[in-house]
Amino acid sequence: MPYDTSVKSGTLILRKDSLEKIRKFFYYPAKVVGNSFTLQKNYITIERGALEGVKKDMAAISPDGSIVGVVVEVSDHYSKIMSLLHRNSKVSAMLKRDRIAGSIEWDGKSPDILLLKNISKSALPKIGDTVLTSPYSSSFPAQLMIGRVTSIIKDPSSNFLTLNIKSATNFYNLEFVYLVENKRMEAQADIEQKGGGNE
Repeated sequence: MPYDTSVKSGTLILRKDSLEKIRKFFYYPAKVVGNSFTLQKNYITIERGALEGVKKDMAAISPDGSIVGVVVEVSDHYSKIMSLLHRNSKVSAMLKRDRIAGSIEWDGKSPDILLLKNISKSALPKIGDTVLTSPYSSSFPAQLMIGRVTSIIKDPSSNFLTLNIKSATNFYNLEFVYLVENKRMEAQADIEQKGGGNE
């Protein structure tokens, strides 16, 4: 499948959230020209920038629809993505089976394994459960693939579980990504800031 990264326009995708409201997302293809995954703070460089429609805080997903990271720096023709494999990366996520939400983070160890934190013990997760982006993220569309549960860590002193997640994204050989523009991101961020809340 050819990727024309010279085009400025994106592909309009209409997705319905849990309230059946239409959210408008545009998807822009971009070529990966730099990618680290062995550091504590990993970044991905893409050959697409502000003049081709890229903005800070756009989400990046792989060609198969799993999540990659978020744009943090933009120049005219290049952009830098904070990879999920970054110690400061946090993404709102949920268990597909019962829609219980938590936060996806990375512990700086294996590029294959992410951590899903703050999952209530009442969720009763199982090995193999699918983990998706939640509706609470302003950057990522809901229900994008993150990975599957490989193990469950129980802390007797807490009411929450930490789950090891096998990442659906292969960070070793990323060649292309799609950038996701949420046309309603600014409106959502504005109302959340006024309410004193955040993602």
